[in-house]
Amino acid sequence: MIAAVEVAAAGWPLGLTLAVAVATDRVRTARRRALLNRALHELRRPLQAMVLSSGPGRGPGSHSVRVALAALGDLDREINGGRRPFAPRPVACRALVQPAVERWRGLAASSRRSLVLRWRAGAAVVVADPDRIAQALDNLIDNALRHGGLRVSVEAAICPAGIRISVADSGRGGSRPSCRRDPRRGHGLRIVSAVASEHRGRFSLRRSPAGTVAALELPLAPRPRLASPEPAEKGAVAGRSSGPPLRAAA
Repeated sequence: MIAAVEVAAAGWPLGLTLAVAVATDRVRTARRRALLNRALHELRRPLQAMVLSSGPGRGPGSHSVRVALAALGDLDREINGGRRPFAPRPVACRALVQPAVERWRGLAASSRRSLVLRWRAGAAVVVADPDRIAQALDNLIDNALRHGGLRVSVEAAICPAGIRISVADSGRGGSRPSCRRDPRRGHGLRIVSAVASEHRGRFSLRRSPAGTVAALELPLAPRPRLASPEPAEKGAVAGRSSGPPLRAAA
């Protein structure tokens, strides 16, 4: 009995230390969450105002703000929990790709790089969440402009899996700088891969001395079924009325 009391007494300081450590960690976590939520609020508010002020046209600038809002939404759910919304709908593929190219033309020109769009997909339609596809394309074009050569091209073409959107750069003739030491970098390709997966598509990356080609493949939207013609009524003759015969005038 005495030994048990001595053991309990000896363990009391350790238990108290653990309790204090857990309580301190919870307080620190709560403060950190409050600071992050405050920062999210301050960032989201002006971005939402910019979307509203841009009007119904939704040009390249407003689309960039919508992409930023989607990224803030991901961060919000990471902090506070919740499911990430996914709202796919039939949309013309060119309406997804061309605005992404336009968003990055200014940066390409300022860095003396060319950014061209080659369209070989006609009027292809995909079932996609436009904001998620915009996130993926922004990451691919940004990577190409940052790490590639002077020429960057975006091409869309029909492929066996549906439509293939590829971003290619001319290469710099050397290896790309490693981003492993900086935790703020190196996330773009993982985002693209996740977007491809949730759309039941595929993401591939091919590097060579001539440059890098990153490709996002998406399935095409199913074609609407045409209504079958109604069967002709019994007794009807092509080109003639099925009603009673006309009487000759007297």
